[in-house]
Amino acid sequence: MSGDLYFIDDLSSRERLDAGHQRPARLAVIGCPVAHSASPRMHQPALDEAGIDARYVKVEIRPGEVAEAFERMRRLGFIGCNVTVPHKFEALAACSAVDPGAREMGAVNTVRFEPGVIRGFNTDGPGFEAAVEEAFAIPLGGLAVLIAGAGGGAGGALAAHCARAGVRRLVLANRSLDKIEALARSIHHHHPGLPVETFELDDPGLAPAARGCGLLVNASSVGLKADDPSPLPAACFAAGQRVFDTIYQPPLTAFLAAAAAAGARTANGASMLLHQGVHAFRLWFPGSDPGPAMRRGLAAG
Repeated sequence: MSGDLYFIDDLSSRERLDAGHQRPARLAVIGCPVAHSASPRMHQPALDEAGIDARYVKVEIRPGEVAEAFERMRRLGFIGCNVTVPHKFEALAACSAVDPGAREMGAVNTVRFEPGVIRGFNTDGPGFEAAVEEAFAIPLGGLAVLIAGAGGGAGGALAAHCARAGVRRLVLANRSLDKIEALARSIHHHHPGLPVETFELDDPGLAPAARGCGLLVNASSVGLKADDPSPLPAACFAAGQRVFDTIYQPPLTAFLAAAAAAGARTANGASMLLHQGVHAFRLWFPGSDPGPAMRRGLAAG
């Protein structure tokens, strides 16, 4: 264990996991990397305010370790966990039961441990929709939406949610076409009337398609590092667009900077983190109202 960051070996026993702490770790976010996650900053205040005897921790899990991590958490009496990149596909496969919405999205970002069951959900879509409406004061339904990085777990979830929310057009962009073409076929199966287009990120046809969209979204991990470029070229952005980055740390990515330079309105993923976290907390503790405590925790930094 290093600070408040744990690893899979720390899930070997309660003695190791909880050494030096009065309260047990019973909730977590898993990812790789995960040290940057702000999830504990919002979930811990909500637990404290509700009088729940539990810690929310960060656990760095390597690809291929998700099923083992879930089993160790279940044995240790964890209530649940959040799942971030790159584990949302692996988490889906590692669950013994999956909520129908998460199944359609093809990814799991929230897990609840029940007696004999590891149950998966996805709160990315509802969190994203609430964040877009909060940031831009406009409903998601009816917009033409482009999602960059749609081949990943978060991107696929957002695309599927956009389709259910009633967007009028969906443009999917990714480094390679194979994943997004399968996603487009799935969306067409569930929503046959929705126009769906697919582009590789270096396709010259992407820029005019992007400029015809009212909302551009980065759902990839490009931007997590300070020197990452924008996943979309500058020609994709236009004045008056709404541009949303699911990344919240760093708060200003090259994607958002390029959009702002073109005259677009921008928002980062901090509000999405908040809203998907509220949904997740209510899956673990039905009837709770964690929003105000979570918002204060994130604002406190």
